[in-house]
Amino acid sequence: MSTDAQQDSEEFHDWQRWHEGRIVAVAAPHGPLSLTGTHWLADHPEGRIPAVPGLWREDGDEVVLVATPEDGLTVDAEPLDGEVRLGADRGPVDASRVAQGDRRLVVLSREGLWAVRDFDPQSPTRQAFRTVDATPYDPKWSLDGTFRPYDSDRTVRVENADGRERGLGLSGEIAFTVDGAEHTLQVAVEPDGSLWAVFADATSGKSSYRFRFLRPPAPDGDGRVRVDFNRTLLPPCAFADHFICPFPPPGNTLTVAVPAGERNRIDG
Repeated sequence: MSTDAQQDSEEFHDWQRWHEGRIVAVAAPHGPLSLTGTHWLADHPEGRIPAVPGLWREDGDEVVLVATPEDGLTVDAEPLDGEVRLGADRGPVDASRVAQGDRRLVVLSREGLWAVRDFDPQSPTRQAFRTVDATPYDPKWSLDGTFRPYDSDRTVRVENADGRERGLGLSGEIAFTVDGAEHTLQVAVEPDGSLWAVFADATSGKSSYRFRFLRPPAPDGDGRVRVDFNRTLLPPCAFADHFICPFPPPGNTLTVAVPAGERNRIDG
């Protein structure tokens, strides 16, 4: 297919809408570019987090926040004067319970440890952002794949972007063919049945970010799944250093180059 024909195809236009939507989502006021810190409470036993108002402490399976009117915090859109007990925020960042004006303070729990994430729409990183560099749609990289579930879920320990090692759950693998050779990626299964892979390839750290995410849809009843590398995603840590993205597990570094999908963040 010629380049002109590719760019006039419905698949290309679908991809273009997806790409434009991604840029809007990334640049949103509480998108990943606005994250200015992930503060682990274990690193602040006195309860004071630098540049974050209030007094924060762990208490079993909850976080206790104490604030005065001078802190300017709200919880569930109501000014906080006193103490409130918080669980982990599960929804979108802009729906987090704790805020200070436009800032959102998101309570996070990972492997029994608690943290507070600070999302500020005025972050320098968000102000500097221009776009996401991505390779235009190429039908060559929309592949037929097969999902092969494991007999039981597995957890492997992998390094995360913050230098700490954490468990990564894996439920199976997807197999696909590139230039006549079969390749596989280990994947997790999301609650809606869709798949998620953390992978690297021969472009990683060169013409693309050091690793990327792939989110294929749910396989059909026979395990068939569309593996569309055109929709390869930059991980959140490509947009802010304070995310704790997992690195690819062993076996998820492809020997081939995948010149498709999102490549890097571009600042202006």
